[in-house]
Amino acid sequence: MMLKKTRVVYRPESRIRHPLQLFREMGRDLLASRELAWRLLVRDISAQYRQSLLGIFWAFIPPVITAAGFTLAKSSGIVNIGNTELPYAAYVMFSMSLWQTFVEALNGPVQAVTAAKAMLARINFPREALIVAKLGEVFFNFGIKLILILGLFIWYKIPVTWSIILAPVALIHLILLGTFIGLLLAPMGALYQDFSKGLTLISGFWLFITPVVYPVPSNGVFGSIVKLNPVTPLLVTTRELATTGVISDPQGFWIASLIAILGLLLAWVIYRLAMPFVIERISS
Repeated sequence: MMLKKTRVVYRPESRIRHPLQLFREMGRDLLASRELAWRLLVRDISAQYRQSLLGIFWAFIPPVITAAGFTLAKSSGIVNIGNTELPYAAYVMFSMSLWQTFVEALNGPVQAVTAAKAMLARINFPREALIVAKLGEVFFNFGIKLILILGLFIWYKIPVTWSIILAPVALIHLILLGTFIGLLLAPMGALYQDFSKGLTLISGFWLFITPVVYPVPSNGVFGSIVKLNPVTPLLVTTRELATTGVISDPQGFWIASLIAILGLLLAWVIYRLAMPFVIERISS
């Protein structure tokens, strides 16, 4: 793979003082990163499934095991989940597939920059290629999870409504939210492993306050916390558009979507400004 040499000019003046020029550079590098991003995507996906005995089945195992455990606990009366709009096993497997996709988008930027530290220190290339490749991997993995979701629709005879064609829009917003947070943490994650370990701990707690294995609480302090969680309206709306077609919280969905889109743009700017300093630290 041949990489073109790019002339880089460093100036003492901050690039944030010329936002239009900065955004033009960002757009140019995003377009220039397509070929490299594709090659990185193919490499990562090949490595991911070549070095695994179960291969693509790892995309199915977490939702299935989680659904089996909570269904058994619910039927035994150990936990009182409440009523869900879908059969409970299907509800958990579908929701866990969405949650797993969000977590992959969240961890992706940090993992990509951390894994590419040697490459960043030696080669000058559009840094956006790392993030675009990880985004492609997230969508590819969700494409595999679609096999499980289609099986759920067939097995449980879930009716399909016209609103299902809008479900991918809500799913994209959910992925953008995860990418926004991950991209914001990526520069520091490349320097300190604490961020990767911290994301694992935070994801576990975050799952607890997201309506993945239980319906959205209607009242109480815990219910307020769940509703303030930005993942809640995006995940719930994706699930509702794909199944019932009735959106329970359209206002929350659009607020969370706005946070995801504007936040991703802000995180991209911070990523662009921070990476030269990160690479300098890595190289020293």
